[in-house]
Amino acid sequence: MINDDNYFMNIAYKEALKAFNKNEIPVGAVIVRNNEIVSKGHNLRDSKQVITKHAEIIAIEKANIKLNNWRLLDCVLYTTLEPCPMCKEVIKATKISKVVYGAKNNVIDSNIEAKQINNKIIIDNCEKIIKDAFTNIRNK
Repeated sequence: MINDDNYFMNIAYKEALKAFNKNEIPVGAVIVRNNEIVSKGHNLRDSKQVITKHAEIIAIEKANIKLNNWRLLDCVLYTTLEPCPMCKEVIKATKISKVVYGAKNNVIDSNIEAKQINNKIIIDNCEKIIKDAFTNIRNK
């Protein structure tokens, strides 16, 4: 079994790359339970034109269906960007046990336990893909 934050964060980063290649804000998320991937998601807000199509919420919805439970008590959420306030509220409601993120979002905290990954390379990659996406948006 795999029990490594870096491993799962790299999978979340691959999801962010999928969003980046779709001209979305590049955020990826992975939900893990018992060191096994339950679900993955990446941002689809712009392509779907649905405000709630954030990576975290997509991964949560997939996990709810796969586990047939809205409670994700024993699950860990890995996301490339610190969750926004909307996603934090959904995370709290699902009772996810742990959140690990890459890049800081610097938004108002809504009292969820979350820690930044302790890997400078992963943090730098997560920050760079977000900056590159906004540079592309500004240049259009």
